[in-house]
Amino acid sequence: MSAAPHELVRSHALPGVTALALDSARHYGRHTHDQYGIGLILAGAQRSASGRGPVVAGAGELITVNPGEVHDGIPLTGARRWQMLYFDVELLRDDDGRLREFTAPVARDVRAAGLFARLYACLREPGARAGQLAPQSLLLALRARLGACSGAAADAARIDGAALAPARARIDADPAAQHRLDALAQACGLSRYAFLRAFARLTGLTPHAYVQQQRLHLARRLLARGEPVAQAAADAGFADQSHLTRLFVRDYGVTPARYGRAAPPR
Repeated sequence: MSAAPHELVRSHALPGVTALALDSARHYGRHTHDQYGIGLILAGAQRSASGRGPVVAGAGELITVNPGEVHDGIPLTGARRWQMLYFDVELLRDDDGRLREFTAPVARDVRAAGLFARLYACLREPGARAGQLAPQSLLLALRARLGACSGAAADAARIDGAALAPARARIDADPAAQHRLDALAQACGLSRYAFLRAFARLTGLTPHAYVQQQRLHLARRLLARGEPVAQAAADAGFADQSHLTRLFVRDYGVTPARYGRAAPPR
């Protein structure tokens, strides 16, 4: 099985963007990202579950992932090859401060694929050769082409999630802490059983799995700042470096050490 990415680049042209190219037969388990993702399948095909329904994507098709969306990835024809761009959420915030959501998890659109290819190439340019205007313009054009919008489903999710907001806020504020189920449930005014059911229904994850995802996101940010893997594992609340490495590879397809080395020179 081919498991390692053949390219991992943190953009010089537009901070907050990571470009990832993979050629892999890996089966990715259910996980989330704390970033937006847009990708282009170059060869092969894959099936995945998402918060917006099942997805089947093949060569020439674009896939999108929203922050916090539970998804997986299963190859349909052996190895598949694809490129992904992950964007920190602030990069897609509207002028009015709103964060929007991609409504279509997969799209076949020649023009959008062309915009993606130009953006991917632009973001890989060294900082001295590419300013921010070009990638920002391409990103906005691509997002518009893919129909990013905040629809009724996103608004409903915000309303339904109000009861669980205290627990999620506790976890998000300090994912490395040792959170207890009874304390999280009590913060929401629910029994442990009702809290578990409501949390899984809203997020697609158990509270424990959600904490693990938030710890992974924290570790990724620490690694991007140049923190050593062992220290990032400890600071993010993992039992040890091997625990972080196992989960990081499972969800991202790359070791924490390799991800850290991809950080641009300071």
